[in-house]
Order: sequence, then C-alpha cells, then structure tokens
Amino acid sequence: MTMTRKLHTGRRAATAALGLSLLLALTGCGEDTDGKASVPDGWSTLDTDSLSVGYPKDQGYAEQPAAERSKHNAAVALKVEDGVRTGMVSVQLNFATGVRDAAGAAAAAGAGIGLSATRKATEDVRLAGPPDARDARRIDYDFTADGKEATPNQGTPMTGVLVAGVDSGGVPFVVRLNAVKGAVDAEDLDAFVESITVK
Repeated sequence: MTMTRKLHTGRRAATAALGLSLLLALTGCGEDTDGKASVPDGWSTLDTDSLSVGYPKDQGYAEQPAAERSKHNAAVALKVEDGVRTGMVSVQLNFATGVRDAAGAAAAAGAGIGLSATRKATEDVRLAGPPDARDARRIDYDFTADGKEATPNQGTPMTGVLVAGVDSGGVPFVVRLNAVKGAVDAEDLDAFVESITVK
C-alpha cells in the first residue's frame, strides 16, 4: 500500500514537472513584450521619442540631419542617387488629432498617401514594445513619383509601406518606407516593419 502511494506520488510529481516545463516552453515561445525588435545586419536605426525603426544603411540610406528635414518628420533616412531621392524612410509623430488606436492612426495615415496611390494590402501587426502600444496596422501601396523636390521623374513607379499606431503615451505615429519600385524587395519591406520598437 505504501509502495503504491509512493509510486502515485512520484507520477504526480513527474506530471507536474512536465506540465511546468511545457508551460515555461510555451511562455518562451511567445512575444517578448519588453524586448526590442531585431534589426538586420547592415541596417541602422532611427530613434524618436515614440519609437525606433531600422533602415537599410547598407543599401545607401543615410539619416537626414534635423536641420534639413521637414518639420512634420521626427526622423528621416534618405537614399539619394545622382541628386535624386530614390528612397525614403520617415517617422511622423502626433500627426493627427483625436486618434486613440491603431485603426484611427491607420485611417488618418492612409488618407495621406494620395489619390494616385493604389493600396495592395492592409493588415494588423504586432510590434515590439509595451503591451498597451504593440497593436498597429500595416498598409502596402504603389504610387507614381511626381518629380518634385528631387524625387524621381514624374510617372516613375514607386512602392511604399506604412505602419501606423499609438505609442504608450497615447501619441499617434506613422512610419513609412517609399522607394523606386523593385529597389526594395518584399523581404526588406517585412524586415522594415519587424524592426519597429514602440516606446
């Protein structure tokens, strides 16, 4: 009788240990809400009060000095070839009023991509950062350059992706990557989105 009891006790302990290890393993597979997003090798990072985001420095992008960028942008990285801006990563903060969530931020940001743009896809994404600020919305789109302000010739096919959300302090943000179509592949667009860490 005693032996049987010990055997059952041992089985219960083993089962409990197995359950605990499985729980820990599952927890480890989840998203790290306190960690930072990974940035690909060769990339650098734009850092703002609301978020940080990677940009492909190894592909010729360079951070624009604060004195040179538009007052609407909190951070910018440009790719300039022969005096023409063929790629741009930008961060805008507090760009819309009355926005309280990712859906509202995306609606406001989407309205700003222009009537000539063609939306290809819209999806909800989860970013690295605090749990209350990780929800965001991604919009992929195509458009044509207007040839203004050192952009490619009018009519040049361009591609873009934007990610919009609200940081942990309630500040709406939108992050964009625009480039000549074909210059940035789908993997790099995904890496760009995955490199964002919200604060």
